[in-house]
Amino acid sequence: MKASQLLLGLVFASVFVPVSSAQSSASVSISVKRADAPPKASANAPAAAHAVGTPLATVDGQPITEADLEPLIEGQLRSVREQEYQIKRKALENLISQRILEAEAKKKGLTTDKLLEQEVDAKIPQPTDVELRALYVVQKDQQGRTFEESRTLLESTLRSAKIQQARQEYSARLRDEAKVAVLMDRPRVQVGFDATRVRGNPKAKVMIVEFSDFQCPYCRQVEATLKSVLAKHPDAALAFRDYPLASIHPMAQGAAEASRCALEQGKFWEYHDMLFADQAGLEKAGLLASAKKLQLDEKQFETCLSSGKFKAQIEQDTQDGRRAGVTGTPGFFINGIFLSGAQQEGAFEAVIKDELAAAAHP
Repeated sequence: MKASQLLLGLVFASVFVPVSSAQSSASVSISVKRADAPPKASANAPAAAHAVGTPLATVDGQPITEADLEPLIEGQLRSVREQEYQIKRKALENLISQRILEAEAKKKGLTTDKLLEQEVDAKIPQPTDVELRALYVVQKDQQGRTFEESRTLLESTLRSAKIQQARQEYSARLRDEAKVAVLMDRPRVQVGFDATRVRGNPKAKVMIVEFSDFQCPYCRQVEATLKSVLAKHPDAALAFRDYPLASIHPMAQGAAEASRCALEQGKFWEYHDMLFADQAGLEKAGLLASAKKLQLDEKQFETCLSSGKFKAQIEQDTQDGRRAGVTGTPGFFINGIFLSGAQQEGAFEAVIKDELAAAAHP
């Protein structure tokens, strides 16, 4: 690895990276398992103002409770709870690493600092001249000095970067050998799905519910990723739900309706793939041409498309997405765990592997 790449990589490395089926009209609810749940109040303690069923306000004697608020704030709370989880998870990971290092140091009769110096720092070779010159080229404008004048600082900077990376790798190896069980669960939003629009087994252990827009370029971009993920994980499946962003994608609504007309004739996924393959052909003529290519009953398809019979169902999908906290496309819920945007395959892989591991060891 080049010295400049190593240094830049370590900047990013310092940031922590670590459902049953229902019809599409199913309600959306947020469910969060918290590892830091407060202790139950004593018998003498006053009841919490926000206890379940306790009125938060009354209007003409009629109570407004926490349950009345939930449908209005679920989407906003999802992002807050996810942010809280990420802060706690990062702290938890740091504490796990610390405990593992302490245990290893104790076995060797050392302090953690001495352990790292002995097992990591002492094994790091001095930077080579080639590495130093590569780093100098990257930092030349900042240095404002000759290579020889900068040499001592370059050596210190590069050696520190190498030690940091090696310590992270050493800690990771120790963790792989340790018995670590992370029991802290992520916030989840339980989202229903339509079993007739599932690619894979509707009873799969991992269900990816996607809210998507046929005219969205990012939705098209993530298609290859989703197919690769499903090919690798037969225990995972994909459920499609509509979220046409009509204000910026004027042809998305018509495409969504057309996909449901194709569903009527048993060709939803084939039609779905054609729509994403040719996003320039989403006007009515293009939608009809795609139906013809799939050898659908053209008269039935055109009648269906002209009727607008699926508008209410598409609106229901969109409303459910908004309530769950979707603000753009694509939006995914993997067993209720939210991922936003055209994520890389690794982001899906990480969640799916955790979910499969949890299913194997309930």
